[in-house]
Amino acid sequence: MAKFDRLTVLNTMIDTGLVPVFYHGDLEVAKKIASACAAGGAKILEFTNRGDRAWNIFTQLIQWVEQTHPALILGVGSVIDAPTAGMYIGSGANFVVGPLLNPEVARLCNRRKVAYSPGCGSVSEISEAEELGVEIVKIFPGGQVGGPAFVKAVRGPMPWTWLMPTGGVDATKEGVAAWITAGVSCLGMGSKLIRKDLVAAGDYAGVEQNVRQVLAWIQEARGA
Repeated sequence: MAKFDRLTVLNTMIDTGLVPVFYHGDLEVAKKIASACAAGGAKILEFTNRGDRAWNIFTQLIQWVEQTHPALILGVGSVIDAPTAGMYIGSGANFVVGPLLNPEVARLCNRRKVAYSPGCGSVSEISEAEELGVEIVKIFPGGQVGGPAFVKAVRGPMPWTWLMPTGGVDATKEGVAAWITAGVSCLGMGSKLIRKDLVAAGDYAGVEQNVRQVLAWIQEARGA
């Protein structure tokens, strides 16, 4: 069962503006990445269902997070079907993210009051997701579907829509500002934030600094 209710998860996404995204098949490395993100100020973290036996890693990671970083909200990403979503929700996932919209996953998450952010690449998909109860819609792949200009165009006729781009979000001041000023609610950032070279070198202080800097740029862009 999720530790954090759906409203808390959604408000944390919006308030902080950043959802760091990562996967690692080594539990100890995953713990260090989670700690670095938390130390950098992240309040929410997405572990993707990508590698072999990812669910086993997640199950152990979320138990460790609840004990070591009790305020950190951990969820799962790269979920494309309801059985997989159910496995992770049963293990305590606080939210579910996917690269595509699956109505069965939406219904399952609604039944358990778990936030679901499916990947959408068109206005019709976004609207369908909202009809299924989705509050924050993931724009994926963010860069390829049109970037910040796409977000601005969508929110013109649909200003009530909350969007989270993932893919194509650069960890630069200019990149962050472009998305935020276009009207996104938060940013999903993976390898450009939690860089593979930093993880390979064991430079978790570098990961922490990246998270802290992006959060600062988000707040600056929101203020502007």
